[in-house]
Amino acid sequence: MKKKSELFEWGKSIFVAVAIAIVVRTFVFTPIVVDGESMEPTLNNEDRMVVSKIGTPKRFDIIVFHATAQDDYIKRVIGLPGDTIEYKNDVLYINGKAYKEDYLIEKKQEIKEQYGADALLTENFTLKDYTGFDKVPKNTLFVMGDNRRNSKDSREIGVISFDEVVGSTNLVYWPLKDAQMTK
Repeated sequence: MKKKSELFEWGKSIFVAVAIAIVVRTFVFTPIVVDGESMEPTLNNEDRMVVSKIGTPKRFDIIVFHATAQDDYIKRVIGLPGDTIEYKNDVLYINGKAYKEDYLIEKKQEIKEQYGADALLTENFTLKDYTGFDKVPKNTLFVMGDNRRNSKDSREIGVISFDEVVGSTNLVYWPLKDAQMTK
């Protein structure tokens, strides 16, 4: 009789642990593996990260979203609803204000060394050039990869609906040598 009671308690504990894990993974956190080079040098191919499903994306957050029925993309939020976006001479302007993008310094330097002092990482454009919108529409985001010359992002796929956002991420946990909180 004591063995049955002990087995029942173990079973109950295992069931509760599995249920908690399912709820946490479904509604709070989930792991993701970076696939590709579009976020280099911030993130590398096959980096493993934790995605938080809590909260609303903010400017410059790195988010994961459903790009297609089969594929999730990981990109940086550049434009929020109502924003105007322009790049001029490798400088980001949001609503007419210039923003410094420290996470691009390394990549900009690499491009200048490779192609010359006048080379741009991000070509000159306005939001309207790529999306047809003067401002980022309601309930959408304009996103870009940090590797601007090698990123399939809002310049190609358009703005991203908030409904497609899985969550934001800033913790690389694997490989251990690259473990970091991203900017």
